[in-house]
Amino acid sequence: MPESSDITPQQRVQLIDTQLAHLWMVRTFLKHAEETEEDEELQEVARDLYDYMLALGNPLSSEDWPGYLKTAKKKLARLKRTDVLFQEIQPEISNHTNFKMAAVSCHEVVSEVERLLGS
Repeated sequence: MPESSDITPQQRVQLIDTQLAHLWMVRTFLKHAEETEEDEELQEVARDLYDYMLALGNPLSSEDWPGYLKTAKKKLARLKRTDVLFQEIQPEISNHTNFKMAAVSCHEVVSEVERLLGS
């Protein structure tokens, strides 16, 4: 993978959006998990993941690469807090492999998005 400083804004957006496809699957898993119905913090994680991706939808569809990157950076701190919360509560929620892998995937996506944003 190229260094994040060696790519165009459009390429950076495409790479981030690919990462968000993985995050979408994590969010979908959490949204439909029985455990989520019973846990307010897990519901918050699913909502916050959705909110991050939703905020980037309009700039993506209008091909506003600078706007996309600006919004992605602006909302990154909240995405990182959401990841930290998920990492903290996941062992308490379930030790099932699905939850463990969702936590790993979420963390890896957030780390890669942060790298791509140069934060």
